[in-house]
Amino acid sequence: MKLIQKPPLDNAASQTLTKAVLRAAALLHISQQSLAQILGVSASTVSRMFSGQYQIVPERNKEWDFAVLFVRMFRSLDAIFGHNDTALQWLAGDNAALSGKPADLIRSTEGLVRVLHYLDAHRGRI
Repeated sequence: MKLIQKPPLDNAASQTLTKAVLRAAALLHISQQSLAQILGVSASTVSRMFSGQYQIVPERNKEWDFAVLFVRMFRSLDAIFGHNDTALQWLAGDNAALSGKPADLIRSTEGLVRVLHYLDAHRGRI
């Protein structure tokens, strides 16, 4: 059985995704520890990412995929709420439809996907 490989991407794609993840985390006030949980990496890896010594690369499939999902979530929040504190309030608040606080839920794979699907559904109505 032959596995399907992701096409190799240039270094610019890694730089762009890493920068997007760091910017989204900063704008959403996501701590380095929380970002590490979201991406499935260690806190020291995220610290190196913030200092410019580490980039997300497509060869690390899980990390790459979680980074893409995280940026998609940020873009959905931005499309729905715009550039203001409403997105932060939404992340920190209890959400009955999601059965918890989105900021807590996104730290797990299932939670990140659920929050993203929820936002995508609401974004589609705008």
